[in-house]
Amino acid sequence: MPGSAADGPAMTLKVNVPVAWFGAGGLVHHATVLCEGGRVTYAGPSAPAPPADELLEVDGFLMPGVVDRHVHIRLADPGAVLFGGVTAVRDLGWVPEEIFALANASELPSFTGPVIRAAGPMLTGPAGYPTHERWAPAGTGRELAGPEDAAAAVGELADSGAAAVKVALNSEAGPTPSDAELAAIVQAAHERDLPVTAHVQGRGQAERAVGAGIDEFAHTPWTERLPDPLLEAAARTMRMVSTLDILSFGDVTQELRTACDNLVRFRTAGGTVVYGTDLGNGAIPPGIHLREALLLHEAVRMKPEEVLVAMTAGPIAVDGPADLIVLGSDPLVRLEALGDLRTVVRAGRVVSG
Repeated sequence: MPGSAADGPAMTLKVNVPVAWFGAGGLVHHATVLCEGGRVTYAGPSAPAPPADELLEVDGFLMPGVVDRHVHIRLADPGAVLFGGVTAVRDLGWVPEEIFALANASELPSFTGPVIRAAGPMLTGPAGYPTHERWAPAGTGRELAGPEDAAAAVGELADSGAAAVKVALNSEAGPTPSDAELAAIVQAAHERDLPVTAHVQGRGQAERAVGAGIDEFAHTPWTERLPDPLLEAAARTMRMVSTLDILSFGDVTQELRTACDNLVRFRTAGGTVVYGTDLGNGAIPPGIHLREALLLHEAVRMKPEEVLVAMTAGPIAVDGPADLIVLGSDPLVRLEALGDLRTVVRAGRVVSG
């Protein structure tokens, strides 16, 4: 591991930039970030910054690395994802033996890709989604056989290192877990401090998710216009992962209109929106997906800084991860700057730029 006794003292990296966005409200001119052992040790004005072993001067706009909260990383190239500015991902559906091993490997300095957090397989009904999907190898769906089995499945995932539990509530593609199984999943997951995220597709499935106490919609619901009272209830306890462009791939579709309408009203009710692309599903590019960010800005009416907050895990701060990107210009002025990536730093190492 970086900085271990066997490796000797960790090297320090100093990144100097004309302007940096450390997080909401944290715009600093003539800024410096110091990295050591994969963590940030200084973030602030350049003048008082301590010295470092290595100096990187970049003419651009520095911000935290982007986090994609909905990917299927085995259907993508991890290296291309990282070199495209995404320094962390959350995989929401894959064979447990493969994805948990890859998530563990992503912690190592030798891994060329983003840090990976994983949910493992989706919990589903007998022959339910995604067990018959062409994209999903055997084991991507964990079929449930009652509430006790549902609780046991959550325990298996937690013991394997799952970062979340995903439930498939896709009634358009097959059977879904019963209400009793949903209750058992949520209870068991919360006892292990794991959030529960749900793929909701089909009429009435969003209501079931909210009623069961699920923590997150893995996609913005798109199959129906959700009632305001339901969105207001969801906004109090849940968040939504955007995944808007998979409904249109650059076009304007009725599914996209429905999703954006639901997302706008969810935000108006005080709900939290985070960026996710469903990478691996169709023609979604690895790395920062500019069109997803622009949909949040233009169709969901989020301000540029609100989009950046949705795209990042938190501010650049001392003891936080040294995952940084540098853009050619200021995305707070023009969000299209997200498409002009100059430098990527992952765990305090310069990987591109």
